[in-house]
Amino acid sequence: MELFIFARFHSREGQQDAVAAALRDVIPPTRAEPGCRAVEAYRSTRDPLLFYIHSCWKDEAAFDHHAELPHTVQFLKHVQPLIDHPLDVTRSRPIGYLQQSCHQGVSPEQAQR
Repeated sequence: MELFIFARFHSREGQQDAVAAALRDVIPPTRAEPGCRAVEAYRSTRDPLLFYIHSCWKDEAAFDHHAELPHTVQFLKHVQPLIDHPLDVTRSRPIGYLQQSCHQGVSPEQAQR
């Protein structure tokens, strides 16, 4: 069953560019992982210090594997001192009927991963 991740990063004052850069760096290798169906980083339009990652994984095991990969471990080690709160990652599933799969709009090869 697909797993959806919401990760929140509120940067310390003056560290927002470093957080944004770290997010930009970690997205491509994450997107290339076999179990990753979709991943994107976002910045709040109302709070320039607030960032999110939203991702969708084939299943919980794929996300658990992601969490152990070197690029993920390095990202967390780099970003944790730049944010003003403990790491905030939520594993979730839809509570109602999901109109679209998280891999809609990706190539058939990506959807098979």
